[in-house]
Amino acid sequence: MTERAHAEGHAEEHAGTWSGSWVVERLGVALTGDEALTGLLGLALRRNPKRAHLLVSNVLGKHVPQSPSVVHGHGVALGRRVRDLLGAEAAARAVVLGYAETATGLGHSVADGLDSAPYLHSTRRPVATVARAGGFEESHSHATSHLLLPEDPALLAGDGPLVLVDDEFSTGNTVLNTVRALHERYPRNRYVVVALVDMRSPADAGRLDDFAREIGARVDLVTTASGTVQLPPGVLEKGQELVARHETAAAEATTEPTTAPATGPAGRVPVAAPSGTVRRVELHWPHDVPDGGRHGFTPAHRARLEAALPAMAARIAVALPAGARRVLVLGFEELMYAPLRLAQALEQTVRGDVAVRYSTTTRSPVLAVDDPGYAIRTRLVFPAHDDPADGPGERYAYNVAGAGFDAVVAVVDSAADTPALHAPDGLTARLAAHVPHVLLAVVPSYVPRSPHAPERPSMLPEPLRGPDFSSYAPDEVGWLLQDLSDVTLEAPTEEREEAIQSGGAHYAESLPVEYQPSEQYQQLFHAALTTSAARLARAVGAVTEIVLAERSPRPVLVSLARAGTPVGVLMRRWAQFRHGLDLPHYAVSIVRGRGIDANALRWLAEHHDPADVVFVDGWTGKGAITRELAAALRAFEDSDGVTGFDPEIAVLADPGSCVRTYGTRDDFLIPSACLNSTVSGLISRTVLRADLVGPHDFHGAKFYRELAGADLSPAFLDAVSACFPEVTEAVDAQAKDLLSADRAPTWEGWAAVERISEEYGIHDVNLVKPGVGETTRVMLRRVPWKVLARAGAGADLDHVRLLAEQRGVPVEEVADLPYTCVGLIHPQYTRGATGADGRAVTL
Repeated sequence: MTERAHAEGHAEEHAGTWSGSWVVERLGVALTGDEALTGLLGLALRRNPKRAHLLVSNVLGKHVPQSPSVVHGHGVALGRRVRDLLGAEAAARAVVLGYAETATGLGHSVADGLDSAPYLHSTRRPVATVARAGGFEESHSHATSHLLLPEDPALLAGDGPLVLVDDEFSTGNTVLNTVRALHERYPRNRYVVVALVDMRSPADAGRLDDFAREIGARVDLVTTASGTVQLPPGVLEKGQELVARHETAAAEATTEPTTAPATGPAGRVPVAAPSGTVRRVELHWPHDVPDGGRHGFTPAHRARLEAALPAMAARIAVALPAGARRVLVLGFEELMYAPLRLAQALEQTVRGDVAVRYSTTTRSPVLAVDDPGYAIRTRLVFPAHDDPADGPGERYAYNVAGAGFDAVVAVVDSAADTPALHAPDGLTARLAAHVPHVLLAVVPSYVPRSPHAPERPSMLPEPLRGPDFSSYAPDEVGWLLQDLSDVTLEAPTEEREEAIQSGGAHYAESLPVEYQPSEQYQQLFHAALTTSAARLARAVGAVTEIVLAERSPRPVLVSLARAGTPVGVLMRRWAQFRHGLDLPHYAVSIVRGRGIDANALRWLAEHHDPADVVFVDGWTGKGAITRELAAALRAFEDSDGVTGFDPEIAVLADPGSCVRTYGTRDDFLIPSACLNSTVSGLISRTVLRADLVGPHDFHGAKFYRELAGADLSPAFLDAVSACFPEVTEAVDAQAKDLLSADRAPTWEGWAAVERISEEYGIHDVNLVKPGVGETTRVMLRRVPWKVLARAGAGADLDHVRLLAEQRGVPVEEVADLPYTCVGLIHPQYTRGATGADGRAVTL
């Protein structure tokens, strides 16, 4: 059965069936109240030791996909009622507070209904640079701690009414906890509690009035419908037993991988192999608009967002697959409002041609049962992907699989755009297993700048440029580095290796002695360049076209020095050759274990829109720098409050399958990897040492002017650029294929490195360097132990074999090696182990 047929079958079964009847029949739960109640709510069972049942809203857009106009409309209607209740004067001074995670979008919609009210929602994501304005507990929830982190501390300090919004008002405990905590710090005389449904028991109904008298303030309640849930004795234990029985049945039914869309007997979707495509759609989110109300959202923010929504929706509409009839916009946990408004704008853009629905992922663990009388029909399970403060855990998307969607637009914030999102068991892969097309839209995470941030110089120095620093022409690249050419930084390779592996020094605190290639080796370089120039040109053109199509029409290229720099120069040349674009290009330092140069990021943010910055590197190995960059940018957002930098690296070759922006995934010889500074503008590796690089300095590097006679940097660039005219048609075809392909990272390179590390008894992935480029670096800079070569590897390894022969390193042929070759650094290195000549040894 196809997903669409499965969905249509659901629809037929649903006719006249209330989505709470399954729970009522099995637990004896009774739902009574307003006539509209069963239209607003269904029932499900929680995996929660505190409460057996879950009220599942049909109009909240959390667990049940719904029209975004319906979802937003319910919130706005509640806001209009609050405005009428308060009157114009009091409504103009009101502040709206929503609850994480379920009501963040509802609260924001209520604020929309009030027209001019600023909005704030609680959060479970702490931010080091923002002082807490309060916090409270949600006693029945699976994750209880709420933080209030307004950018403007005065937001909650006014005397106007505070409007508190939650999806349901069940016992009143959460609201009482909130008001009690806030009233002690920011007393006021009026509160309004807003919820879609009031489900308090008669015993709880009077508590709110008693509490209002206790604090001497007026507390009003505004809801769409009201009723009660009657629970028979022993319902918690009975519910837990029912959940356990169905979870066991589901687990037994989903142990084998399958590509079938059908659900298991307990509604949990079987683990399926991804078959759909995953690609990005660039929103061009306005840089001065927060992603939501986590730190406050003002009327001015609202006006700017409203103005930007039509263009963002148009970009999504263009990216949808031809013939799509049913599309889901899927938000992410607390990020509910931005996806909701994007979905609503998309709904208005496509009119009646496409049915647009909206829901979000959630932390809430709920049993799924594929029955028309149950509110949660299917469940997708995937790991958390935003590095949550409370640690890793499962996350869920309900009622997505089997719902007949032709496409899902997954909307996450940039803090959640991590390798875990794109992992084989991550959200995008889980969606692609059940939906033919997945679009990923990333909204920049807004983090306020700390008011207590340390003072920094008002101006950072301008970039260094050739010919004063590097042999590149001044317009080819600007180096966001400081010149340490006059400092002695080189140390013998053996001394460096021993110090690095013993923990006595970091590799970035010194430089290896520059390898000077023999005449035979230089002949290999020139032969490799002649052979591969056209292949390089195709990869350069393809990755540049992808960047222009998906990232920015006028990107700011920022190469990761130094391997990325020749690639960045070539990408700049292609953009100029093919499109007449004169793109800015800079080189910055990133250091494994230390992160990216924060001062370089500050300079870039002062001179360019961070959303236009595209980080560039030569190739991926196991993806360590990819992860390093993502972590460093998150830390920079926390420290400086600057958002918009995209951690996705664009690379010439991605043999490790670690990124989605690349020219090729083949592991082949990139001649710029064969040499050190003499193919990289005569610039050394970057240096980060406390006595040389202060808190307000760029990282350092050396310009080896004395090697000008051996410089091959211009020759390398010119040889590749000369092939641009002949590869234009091939680039267009390759870029078209890549843009329509599933380029989601599989991280198979990382898995291979971990396997090799264990198989060879190394037990340290940092000593395993996969791919031709990384292996070459091992031979030139480190103390190599051995080289693993794929059986039958040809001329791409000629230079590696020559270097191995010169250094006495064994080359071991391996069948089914996922890379052309892998370099292994000596895992137990001391100078005494290798002898006076520094040759590698066997263990």
